[in-house]
Amino acid sequence: MPTEFALASTGVASVDEIRFDNRFTASLPADPDIANNRRQVVGACFSRVLPASAPEPVLLAHSAEVADLLGFAPELVADPRFAAVVAGSTALDGMDPHAHCYGGHQFGSWAGQLGDGRAIALGEIVDVAGQHQVLQLKGAGPTPYSRTADGLAVLRSSVREFLCSEAMAHLGVPTTRALSLVGTGGMVMRDMLYDGHPELEPGAVVCRVAPSFVRFGNFEIFASRGDVETLRTLADFVIESDFEHLAGEPTPQRYVQFFDEVVRRTADMVCEWLRVGFVHGVMNTDNMSILGLTIDYGPYGWLDDYDPDWTPNTTDAAHRRYRFGTQPQVAQWNLMQLANALYPLAGEADGLQAALDGYVPYFEKKWSTMMAAKLGLPELGAEVDRELASGVLAVLRLVETDMTVFWRRLATVDTAEGVDPHERISPLAEAYYRPEEVTDEHRSATSDFIEGYAARLRALGIADVSRAETMNQVNPKYVLRNYLAQLAIDSATAGRPEAIGELLDVMRRPYDGQPGRESYAALRPDWARARVGCSQLSCSS
Repeated sequence: MPTEFALASTGVASVDEIRFDNRFTASLPADPDIANNRRQVVGACFSRVLPASAPEPVLLAHSAEVADLLGFAPELVADPRFAAVVAGSTALDGMDPHAHCYGGHQFGSWAGQLGDGRAIALGEIVDVAGQHQVLQLKGAGPTPYSRTADGLAVLRSSVREFLCSEAMAHLGVPTTRALSLVGTGGMVMRDMLYDGHPELEPGAVVCRVAPSFVRFGNFEIFASRGDVETLRTLADFVIESDFEHLAGEPTPQRYVQFFDEVVRRTADMVCEWLRVGFVHGVMNTDNMSILGLTIDYGPYGWLDDYDPDWTPNTTDAAHRRYRFGTQPQVAQWNLMQLANALYPLAGEADGLQAALDGYVPYFEKKWSTMMAAKLGLPELGAEVDRELASGVLAVLRLVETDMTVFWRRLATVDTAEGVDPHERISPLAEAYYRPEEVTDEHRSATSDFIEGYAARLRALGIADVSRAETMNQVNPKYVLRNYLAQLAIDSATAGRPEAIGELLDVMRRPYDGQPGRESYAALRPDWARARVGCSQLSCSS
């Protein structure tokens, strides 16, 4: 480790200087079959596989922050060979490309073996803080887990994954990161809406970065097969690598403590999703990070108008299992599946059940703290404060109201005594999508809430200036609205990939005013209301 850390801290200036320290593949059982053919993989945590070579890799965008984290100097990123490396076309000494073996529950049903069907990890490097980071390519070709797919990805989905990974990080939401987005120079056939109309689309590869890409499903697959030995080996590795404070003798209690921490990390993550209006779209257990990181940005979306029943995923349109408002409950269900997988290691159910039972009170406490901050309140300790928290969500649903704009405008409401009630609610009008549909009844209900809110703030002695500062630190002005991502995709497809970097630059400071960039904070335009890619998305990538 000292050698890799020294290189990172001084800045890696050439691809030849990148050093790998691959703990995952060195510590866990490998698939003995090195052929890249689809198959059931038994008794192994991963299969070694080489990425497909991209015809003409071109760097379309990169994250300067992730490059800095990895100790990559600007001249390294500017090197033409860098694009070839992060596209999977050039192998470096020390790389150990591989794909994970895992299973998962998809839309509530056990799906058996799934695995990394279009993701190939190149290996691990040590970042500038001394932490291991996995470099994983999404869209770099088939693996033994690709089933009937080709393992490739297209530009539109790759732009969305790259941008959202970084936008979430800048919002302060736990997430995997994205180092780079590379156009492969090849074309990929995709049926975007699974409606029998496939088209050729530009191919792309995203280099994702995280301390670990282990998912709930990594544990589920071995438990489902009764392979307790491999299950234990994996759990011990994950604990010792990523939960070092729990390292020690592999006792049943240690696995319970491990699960308890995963419960809390998962609750933290989902609470942050609700804070910023994010809908993951496909919360299958194979898309749940063991580290509590948002992972796998597929058919995700952001709430424009506040609708807890909305999901962007066309595959989930009928049942809306993964809609915005049910994400906390789905996370709890997924944690139950993880508890079932860990049961053979814990030896008894009581400890795991106690940890699982702790999810709801822990989440509710986090949610309460989060909502208090969004409202500019110190806490939701009194009944009047809790009523305000439920009341503001009711107001958001009265008419079609933009969630992000509403919260920012709420911070500007004048709470001084004696202000005309109609004048007091006037800033909120900017959040309405259909102002002409706002009735006197709607205005009256909104005014009742705002008058109670203002009275409570006055009673607590909270000044408007300090309240606005507090609220604007947790209520973003800029989020990666679905239509903004689509506009960047359209520009990149038309030959102007600079639009991706321009949008990323706005998302770097989501809580700041950023004068001159107000258009990025505007309400969703009418043309985006029903356009595919803005309001409807599929898992096709």
